[in-house]
Amino acid sequence: MATGKKTVGARDRLLLSTIDLMRRKGVAGAGVAEILEHGAVSRRSIYLHYPDGKSGLVAEATRLAGAYIEAQMIAATSGATPRDALAAFIADWKKVVSDSDFDAGCPVAAAAMSRSTTPAVADLAGAEFTRWRGTLTTSMVEHGIREETAGSLATTVLAAVEGAVMMCVAQRSVSALDDVETHLTVLLDHHLTSADTPPRG
Repeated sequence: MATGKKTVGARDRLLLSTIDLMRRKGVAGAGVAEILEHGAVSRRSIYLHYPDGKSGLVAEATRLAGAYIEAQMIAATSGATPRDALAAFIADWKKVVSDSDFDAGCPVAAAAMSRSTTPAVADLAGAEFTRWRGTLTTSMVEHGIREETAGSLATTVLAAVEGAVMMCVAQRSVSALDDVETHLTVLLDHHLTSADTPPRG
Protein backbone atom coordinates (compact mmCIF):
# COMPACT_ATOMS: atom_id res chain seq x y z
CA MET A 1 0.00 0.00 0.00
CA ALA A 2 1.35 3.43 -0.96
CA THR A 3 2.28 5.64 1.96
CA GLY A 4 2.96 8.82 0.00
CA LYS A 5 6.61 8.81 1.12
CA LYS A 6 9.33 8.78 -1.49
CA THR A 7 11.67 5.84 -1.11
CA VAL A 8 15.35 6.69 -1.34
CA GLY A 9 17.03 4.09 -3.52
CA ALA A 10 20.39 2.45 -2.93
CA ARG A 11 22.16 4.67 -5.44
CA ASP A 12 20.94 7.85 -3.78
CA ARG A 13 21.82 6.52 -0.33
CA LEU A 14 25.32 5.74 -1.56
CA LEU A 15 25.75 9.27 -2.88
CA LEU A 16 24.33 11.00 0.18
CA SER A 17 26.38 8.80 2.49
CA THR A 18 29.56 9.53 0.51
CA ILE A 19 28.96 13.29 0.52
CA ASP A 20 28.32 13.32 4.26
CA LEU A 21 31.45 11.30 5.02
CA MET A 22 33.55 13.46 2.67
CA ARG A 23 32.33 16.56 4.54
CA ARG A 24 33.34 15.02 7.86
CA LYS A 25 36.37 12.86 7.10
CA GLY A 26 37.66 13.81 3.68
CA VAL A 27 37.94 11.50 0.68
CA ALA A 28 40.60 9.28 2.27
CA GLY A 29 38.52 8.89 5.42
CA ALA A 30 35.40 7.84 3.52
CA GLY A 31 36.16 4.14 3.17
CA VAL A 32 33.92 1.78 1.21
CA ALA A 33 32.88 -0.20 4.30
CA GLU A 34 31.98 3.00 6.14
CA ILE A 35 30.05 4.37 3.16
CA LEU A 36 28.03 1.16 2.95
CA GLU A 37 27.31 1.10 6.67
CA HIS A 38 26.46 4.81 6.81
CA GLY A 39 24.08 4.48 3.85
CA ALA A 40 22.64 1.14 4.98
CA VAL A 41 23.27 -0.49 1.61
CA SER A 42 24.82 -3.80 0.55
CA ARG A 43 28.31 -4.14 -0.88
CA ARG A 44 26.73 -5.44 -4.09
CA SER A 45 25.03 -2.05 -4.57
CA ILE A 46 28.25 -0.10 -4.95
CA TYR A 47 29.53 -2.31 -7.76
CA LEU A 48 26.10 -2.52 -9.38
CA HIS A 49 25.83 1.28 -9.62
CA TYR A 50 29.55 2.12 -9.69
CA PRO A 51 31.63 -0.56 -11.45
CA ASP A 52 34.77 1.53 -10.76
CA GLY A 53 34.08 1.27 -7.05
CA LYS A 54 34.87 4.11 -4.69
CA SER A 55 36.57 6.27 -7.34
CA GLY A 56 33.44 6.45 -9.49
CA LEU A 57 31.21 7.00 -6.47
CA VAL A 58 33.34 9.82 -5.07
CA ALA A 59 33.51 11.44 -8.50
CA GLU A 60 29.73 11.53 -8.85
CA ALA A 61 29.32 12.63 -5.23
CA THR A 62 31.63 15.58 -5.94
CA ARG A 63 29.62 16.59 -9.00
CA LEU A 64 26.33 16.26 -7.12
CA ALA A 65 27.57 18.29 -4.15
CA GLY A 66 28.95 20.93 -6.51
CA ALA A 67 25.63 21.21 -8.33
CA TYR A 68 23.73 21.50 -5.05
CA ILE A 69 25.96 24.28 -3.75
CA GLU A 70 25.75 26.08 -7.09
CA ALA A 71 21.95 25.90 -6.85
CA GLN A 72 22.20 27.55 -3.42
CA MET A 73 24.32 30.31 -4.96
CA ILE A 74 21.82 30.86 -7.74
CA ALA A 75 18.99 31.03 -5.22
CA ALA A 76 20.96 33.49 -3.09
CA THR A 77 21.82 35.78 -6.02
CA SER A 78 18.44 35.64 -7.74
CA GLY A 79 16.83 39.08 -7.44
CA ALA A 80 19.14 40.04 -4.59
CA THR A 81 21.83 42.67 -4.23
CA PRO A 82 25.39 41.31 -3.94
CA ARG A 83 25.35 42.30 -0.26
CA ASP A 84 22.14 40.36 0.40
CA ALA A 85 23.34 37.41 -1.69
CA LEU A 86 26.57 37.23 0.32
CA ALA A 87 24.62 37.33 3.59
CA ALA A 88 22.35 34.49 2.43
CA PHE A 89 25.26 32.37 1.20
CA ILE A 90 27.19 32.80 4.43
CA ALA A 91 24.07 32.08 6.47
CA ASP A 92 23.76 28.77 4.60
CA TRP A 93 27.33 27.83 5.53
CA LYS A 94 26.84 28.86 9.16
CA LYS A 95 23.90 26.48 9.31
CA VAL A 96 25.91 23.67 7.72
CA VAL A 97 28.77 23.86 10.21
CA SER A 98 26.66 24.56 13.29
CA ASP A 99 24.05 21.89 12.51
CA SER A 100 26.85 19.34 12.22
CA ASP A 101 28.24 20.45 15.62
CA PHE A 102 31.26 21.78 13.75
CA ASP A 103 32.08 18.34 12.40
CA ALA A 104 31.39 18.92 8.69
CA GLY A 105 32.65 21.35 6.09
CA CYS A 106 32.49 21.58 2.31
CA PRO A 107 32.55 18.25 0.43
CA VAL A 108 33.98 19.91 -2.69
CA ALA A 109 36.84 21.36 -0.67
CA ALA A 110 37.44 17.86 0.69
CA ALA A 111 37.55 16.56 -2.88
CA ALA A 112 40.02 19.29 -3.83
CA MET A 113 42.37 18.18 -1.07
CA SER A 114 42.52 14.61 -2.40
CA ARG A 115 44.92 15.24 -5.30
CA SER A 116 47.66 12.98 -3.91
CA THR A 117 45.31 9.98 -3.82
CA THR A 118 42.53 10.73 -6.34
CA PRO A 119 43.75 13.40 -8.78
CA ALA A 120 40.73 12.97 -11.06
CA VAL A 121 38.42 13.85 -8.17
CA ALA A 122 40.53 16.92 -7.36
CA ASP A 123 40.16 17.95 -11.02
CA LEU A 124 36.38 17.64 -10.68
CA ALA A 125 36.48 19.84 -7.60
CA GLY A 126 38.45 22.41 -9.57
CA ALA A 127 35.78 22.35 -12.27
CA GLU A 128 33.07 22.94 -9.65
CA PHE A 129 34.98 25.91 -8.23
CA THR A 130 35.21 27.31 -11.76
CA ARG A 131 31.45 26.95 -12.26
CA TRP A 132 30.75 28.65 -8.92
CA ARG A 133 33.07 31.48 -9.89
CA GLY A 134 31.14 31.88 -13.13
CA THR A 135 27.82 32.03 -11.29
CA LEU A 136 29.06 34.74 -8.93
CA THR A 137 30.75 36.65 -11.76
CA THR A 138 27.53 36.73 -13.78
CA SER A 139 25.60 38.08 -10.81
CA MET A 140 28.15 40.81 -10.15
CA VAL A 141 28.23 41.87 -13.81
CA GLU A 142 24.44 42.12 -13.75
CA HIS A 143 24.82 44.63 -10.91
CA GLY A 144 27.19 46.79 -12.91
CA ILE A 145 30.64 45.53 -11.92
CA ARG A 146 33.02 45.20 -14.85
CA GLU A 147 33.58 41.60 -15.93
CA GLU A 148 37.35 41.69 -15.34
CA THR A 149 36.82 42.95 -11.82
CA ALA A 150 33.83 40.69 -11.18
CA GLY A 151 35.82 37.56 -12.02
CA SER A 152 38.64 38.24 -9.58
CA LEU A 153 36.17 39.48 -6.98
CA ALA A 154 34.21 36.23 -7.30
CA THR A 155 37.43 34.29 -6.72
CA THR A 156 38.12 36.38 -3.62
CA VAL A 157 34.64 35.71 -2.24
CA LEU A 158 34.89 31.96 -2.82
CA ALA A 159 38.39 31.69 -1.38
CA ALA A 160 37.46 33.69 1.71
CA VAL A 161 34.24 31.78 2.39
CA GLU A 162 35.78 28.33 1.79
CA GLY A 163 38.72 29.19 4.04
CA ALA A 164 36.39 30.51 6.71
CA VAL A 165 34.34 27.29 6.64
CA MET A 166 37.49 25.29 7.39
CA MET A 167 38.39 27.67 10.21
CA CYS A 168 34.89 27.38 11.67
CA VAL A 169 35.19 23.60 11.84
CA ALA A 170 38.67 23.78 13.35
CA GLN A 171 37.75 26.48 15.89
CA ARG A 172 34.20 25.24 16.60
CA SER A 173 32.86 28.73 16.07
CA VAL A 174 31.18 30.68 13.24
CA SER A 175 33.21 33.83 14.02
CA ALA A 176 35.45 33.36 10.97
CA LEU A 177 32.39 33.50 8.70
CA ASP A 178 31.18 36.60 10.58
CA ASP A 179 34.53 38.31 9.95
CA VAL A 180 34.57 37.30 6.30
CA GLU A 181 31.05 38.64 5.79
CA THR A 182 31.95 41.96 7.41
CA HIS A 183 34.97 42.61 5.23
CA LEU A 184 33.64 41.13 1.99
CA THR A 185 30.59 43.39 2.36
CA VAL A 186 32.89 46.42 2.51
CA LEU A 187 34.74 45.14 -0.57
CA LEU A 188 31.54 44.52 -2.51
CA ASP A 189 30.14 47.92 -1.58
CA HIS A 190 33.36 49.57 -2.77
CA HIS A 191 33.16 47.93 -6.19
CA LEU A 192 29.44 48.56 -6.50
CA THR A 193 29.97 52.24 -5.70
CA SER A 194 32.74 52.37 -8.29
CA ALA A 195 30.40 50.78 -10.83
CA ASP A 196 27.83 53.51 -10.18
CA THR A 197 30.35 56.30 -10.55
CA PRO A 198 30.83 57.45 -14.16
CA PRO A 199 34.43 57.62 -15.35
CA ARG A 200 36.01 61.06 -15.46
CA GLY A 201 36.24 62.47 -18.96
